[in-house]
Amino acid sequence: MANPLVEVQKFGQSIWYDNIRRGIITSGQLQSMVDDDGLLGITSNPAIFDKAVVGSHDYDQAIKGLVGQGVASSVDIYERLAMEDIQWAADVMHPVYERTQARDGYVSFEVAPSLANDAKGTVEYARRAWATIGRENVLIKVPGTPEGMHAIQTLIGEGISVNVTLLFSVDAYEACAEAYIAGLEKYVTSGRSPGRVASVASFFISRIDSLVDDKLKARAESAGDAARKKQIEGLYGKIATANGIIAYESYRRIVAGDRWKALAAKGAQTQRVLWASTSTKNPAYPKTKYVDDLIAPETVNTIPEETFVEYRKSGKPHAALVADWPKTLAGARETMQALDAVGISMKEATDALLKDGIKKFIDPFNELIDSIEKKRRTLQAA
Repeated sequence: MANPLVEVQKFGQSIWYDNIRRGIITSGQLQSMVDDDGLLGITSNPAIFDKAVVGSHDYDQAIKGLVGQGVASSVDIYERLAMEDIQWAADVMHPVYERTQARDGYVSFEVAPSLANDAKGTVEYARRAWATIGRENVLIKVPGTPEGMHAIQTLIGEGISVNVTLLFSVDAYEACAEAYIAGLEKYVTSGRSPGRVASVASFFISRIDSLVDDKLKARAESAGDAARKKQIEGLYGKIATANGIIAYESYRRIVAGDRWKALAAKGAQTQRVLWASTSTKNPAYPKTKYVDDLIAPETVNTIPEETFVEYRKSGKPHAALVADWPKTLAGARETMQALDAVGISMKEATDALLKDGIKKFIDPFNELIDSIEKKRRTLQAA
């Protein structure tokens, strides 16, 4: 029986894994996923790393060793451990990177979450991380805040590959695409070839439905008649996908433009849309909903562990978006218009999600540092 995780590549989409911890690298599991599941990349963040440190003993000996070497700062310990994981994972993925001619095979490492609104600090951190990790198939994750966009343009202009994260709105995606193009234009002015400068635009999905569905339910409960209530209920679970489809339309338009064509002629690779947050939060929805619904050429889907396993068993690869693109796009626009008609502002929703998304990276990062500090003190005392 064909593996859906492999079959989906026939429709132009790359599957990445939204999870990294030392155990899956050292045990050979990551290599097996590359060999058996066609895995093409990895993403990570401090929340994932926190779970790995707290929920396993994978890092105990490494922390003990660093304490023995006199590494006193918990932040320094985190960076040493995390960057070493990224190096090891990047080495496993490097044959994929070469086989796909630098299109896939990437591992992502995030800048410190506290720098989300600090363009200068983000650039400095990203430069240091890029140099320290020292692997060509690494993407530095930068939040898609207004300040982050400035940092992205600077980093791309220096040839540092970037994963732009926390994109919720189509406007933010378009700003991210502009930053990438402007950065590449600067990079090629000195005659350098841009073929191995890479970027993905991580567009978040399920968190949108989680927030908007709650707003829709409140509207449905206060609806004046049954027909109106049914109309509102018909929007449940549709907004995130519709928003993604409209972002993908922006991608198609941008890469068809003359400005991009000029860069493509010099060998530049497009900044693919990466569907992030694709686990299903609502148990009423199929577990593979946000993978099956968003299959399209020139896209990436980064899938968390539980969804990855489920898609291997029950995924249904098909040309979800482009089988009838005009109809798909028209339907998405109608869905977004219907949302506006019931009085829910998509801008307010995505602004709130960006603010909350930054907090959801900062809080686990602080918890991670606290966890490392506790282990450090215990080991130091011993």
